Amino acid sequence: MPINKEKLETRSRVSENRPKFIRAESWRYDRLRTTWRKPKGVDNHQRKQKSRGRPGLVKVGYGGPRASRGLHPSGYTDNLIYNVAGLETLDPKSDGVRIGHSVGTKKRLAIVARSSELGLKVFNARVTKVGS
Repeated sequence: MPINKEKLETRSRVSENRPKFIRAESWRYDRLRTTWRKPKGVDNHQRKQKSRGRPGLVKVGYGGPRASRGLHPSGYTDNLIYNVAGLETLDPKSDGVRIGHSVGTKKRLAIVARSSELGLKVFNARVTKVGS
């Protein structure tokens, strides 16, 4: 059962009303993916919101609730860690750990071992024994 369940439910309820933002003209050309890119053309119809039926633009008002920002889907806060010293200030009841991408296997093993001692949840442990 996730912690901060009410905050996660609020976030999902708000996101149900948010439109699906897709890239301009992505439905027209196969070479364009649907991932969002801001339309910047002088005469771009989507940017100008010229005609009805065009997809919406990303705006500040579509953001999620402030209370649930920065929460991992498990309900813990997401904290990016690069070394063992970064674990000491975290609270195991509310904080989770995400190990940085550039951290190597040896240091990653040390971080996972120390976080298990402290009772912290690691979101991306993916470690094996050194040398295997």
